[in-house]
Amino acid sequence: MSKLTKALTAAAGNAGGDPLYVEDVFSTYLYTGNNTGTNTQNIVNGIDLAGKGGAVWIKTRNVAWNHGIWDTETDGGNLYTNTTDAQQSNDDLASFNSDGFGVSSAVGTGWYNFNDQPQVSWTFRKAEKFFDVVTWTGDGAAGPFTLPHNLGATVGMSVVKVTSHSGDWITNHRSLPSNYLALNSTAAAQTDVTMTSTDSTITFNGSNVYYNFSGRTYVAYLFASDAGGFGDDGSESIIKCGSYTGTGSDGNFINLGYEPQWIMIKKTNEAYNWSIFDNMRGVATGGDDAILYANTSDAEVTPANVIDFNATGFTANTAYAWTNDPGDSYIYIAIRRPMKTPESGTEVFKATELTSPYGKTITTGWPVDMTLHAEVSSTGNRQVIDRLRGTSSSGPTNYLSTNANTAEASFASYGFGYDSNEGYLNNLWGGTDGIFYDFKRATGFFDVVAYTGNGSTRTINHNLGVAPEMMIIKARESLSPYEAGWVVYHSGISPQDSIYLSQNGGSSGASFQFASTSPTSSVFTLGSAIDVNMTGKNFISYHFATLAGVSKVGSYTGTGSNVDVDCGFSAGARFILIKRTDSTGDWYVWDSVRGIVAGNDPYLLLNSTAAEVTSTDYIDPLSSGFTVTSSAPAALNASGGTYIYLSIA
Repeated sequence: MSKLTKALTAAAGNAGGDPLYVEDVFSTYLYTGNNTGTNTQNIVNGIDLAGKGGAVWIKTRNVAWNHGIWDTETDGGNLYTNTTDAQQSNDDLASFNSDGFGVSSAVGTGWYNFNDQPQVSWTFRKAEKFFDVVTWTGDGAAGPFTLPHNLGATVGMSVVKVTSHSGDWITNHRSLPSNYLALNSTAAAQTDVTMTSTDSTITFNGSNVYYNFSGRTYVAYLFASDAGGFGDDGSESIIKCGSYTGTGSDGNFINLGYEPQWIMIKKTNEAYNWSIFDNMRGVATGGDDAILYANTSDAEVTPANVIDFNATGFTANTAYAWTNDPGDSYIYIAIRRPMKTPESGTEVFKATELTSPYGKTITTGWPVDMTLHAEVSSTGNRQVIDRLRGTSSSGPTNYLSTNANTAEASFASYGFGYDSNEGYLNNLWGGTDGIFYDFKRATGFFDVVAYTGNGSTRTINHNLGVAPEMMIIKARESLSPYEAGWVVYHSGISPQDSIYLSQNGGSSGASFQFASTSPTSSVFTLGSAIDVNMTGKNFISYHFATLAGVSKVGSYTGTGSNVDVDCGFSAGARFILIKRTDSTGDWYVWDSVRGIVAGNDPYLLLNSTAAEVTSTDYIDPLSSGFTVTSSAPAALNASGGTYIYLSIA
């Protein structure tokens, strides 16, 4: 959506001004402490706390230390979710900024900027239909006790803490209207405090020692649930407070209507921890998930594949006490993954070439969701890793090779964690030279879906927001005795046909792979084909679409002369992938880092281990896209030949 369209839409649908997105009001940001200096470390996460207000929650990940919360409405001191302590006077949080927050560099003020310690921060901005912070001083009056708030919606979950004295974190949830829980405790639901609310007030009923003791000061953190208010037209929800019952079996699906990025879950009928998951620290489909407990100071643990995130919710796996013991009751609060449509290719794609890349940092300026790596000057596999299948700074990191039909493998003893908001440290691939293509999932551009086959024609949800024009599907495990090929759907060929990324053959009829059905803006269709839907086998699917000024999925017909391919760009393509479909031809890749110029342009082949070729001039730059030259071979420009491509500005 263009900036003008967004402004017009906002004027029509959001009277308060520009539309809001989850990125504007919530952030999971990972950073490393650096208090060896004398300056505050500023965490730039794009959240306006100085102007709008809100709260920051920080936890040191690899050692036992308290969960700290600071908000803009109290005096700014530390509160610890895992203790009953009163608010502390420590200055661990140095500032609330217009684009994030600052953590103190002073040695001895706490662990939240301790040198070399990895930290996770969760930032909640005050916003209607998402989050509010309310403070008051108790007057001793007996309940019920009513407070005004600015959520503009009924309260989904409230967390109340007395700040002047010790006391529990009294937590009420819409799924348990007659009960309360303590955020600092494993205890099951109790009956002492009940909560009701309207879109402007919240009322507590019970012993006033919890929320209205005379002379004591209090803070309440209030969360909305399914209230709308966000997105281009202001109709989309970004937070949900709900409940479910454990089954003890895989596949216990909880429907949110969107893919989450952050979830906190608590068993309510018996004692257990408050478990926090987020996609930055890692929720791996089929791999171990990183968990922190709000009620303990414990370091992060990665015990098992506890939950999976998917396009419309999350799945609780097996009989894990955290989330899915059979017959047990659970509540949750879930926040939607990023939802903005990018406006430039640099927001979502970057190519980086490195000499001897092992141990070097790749900086993108945004969290990476998928990386394609290739050796440049020597032979080697073309490896793909992605956030959804799991990466870890200490291993294992799962990869697939585009030039082979082999199952997923792991770098078990090397690190390649995506646990950074700015890029990653490459501790996997060495070699003389390497090219790294990094992609970010974003509406209208790129999406990743993990799923398990069932052997029958079916639809699967995706999060692209538009109909995928190119899908690349790979089995993550062996399909023996069958090959686990890389199956490609492309809008430039019939949905009755498919083509294979790991091979140089043309397209062929395979109606049973996609059931002769094109994908829609919400689902893609699979047939019964083994290589995309074998029962019980795990698959990964990468989805691309045309986004004006950012990406183009298209096709062209060869002429044998120069062919100008108009992608709708203004400054040319930075990434180009081309494949012939009516006959044999390799999968050619060019990028502007290694060179898309008027002279020779280095290329690699995704279906081959061969080193790059640097002595040919098969493409030329074109401001609106790219030009396939007359010197290109039949695999790129035969007269009457048909070709598909993916390009990124």
